[in-house]
Amino acid sequence: MPTLNWIGKDKVLNHHLEVPFHVLERQYSFDEAGKHEEDNGSENMIIHGDNLLALKSLLPKYEGKIKCIYIDPPYNTGNENWVYNDNVNDPQIQRWLHQVVGKEGEDLSRHDKWLCMMYPRLKLLQRLLADDGVIFISIDVFEYAHLKCIMDEIFGIANFRNCIAVRRGIKNVQAQFEEVQALSLGHEYIYLYSKNTQAKLPKLSKPLELAKAGKWDTFWRGTDRPTMRY
Repeated sequence: MPTLNWIGKDKVLNHHLEVPFHVLERQYSFDEAGKHEEDNGSENMIIHGDNLLALKSLLPKYEGKIKCIYIDPPYNTGNENWVYNDNVNDPQIQRWLHQVVGKEGEDLSRHDKWLCMMYPRLKLLQRLLADDGVIFISIDVFEYAHLKCIMDEIFGIANFRNCIAVRRGIKNVQAQFEEVQALSLGHEYIYLYSKNTQAKLPKLSKPLELAKAGKWDTFWRGTDRPTMRY
């Protein structure tokens, strides 16, 4: 199987094993009105902290038990001002610490940084996923090819289930120009992978409820007729 190589890959392959375990300590619960209260025994959690440390802290209780995971990582567009914060024991990567990842052309290692950030997190997510579990990952064109390569490597190419195209709202201002530098980005993507090839997906549709029919209002502005509802 083809694999992707980048600066720092050999240093982060097992970084998820080096991350220390932290014990999750409940601070407070929420009541039905959203107010703080004493521990109400709920298993729901909102974890505040570094996501790599949080994922590692979930392993003792939830390894192999999570049925569905959805993550929305930085798209690495160059406009997000995300910072590389993983303390990997390597001089090259140490120079990246606490530095804002720059734009294309200004930061020649920006894709290396993104891959080094994503790899250990995906390794932990793969361990958290149940045997019949699935993971959804939002991404766009800046990193979707790189993400596909490392997802195939970590989850296995046979566990790739789909790449879902998601229409995103755009303002069509290109019509006023005779020439444009690039086409508008009209879609984002969601990768869908399973933990193993035997996992089955549940039915993903439901019968149309005419009384509560949703209006398809992205492509056809001002149109409201039965054939344009979902």
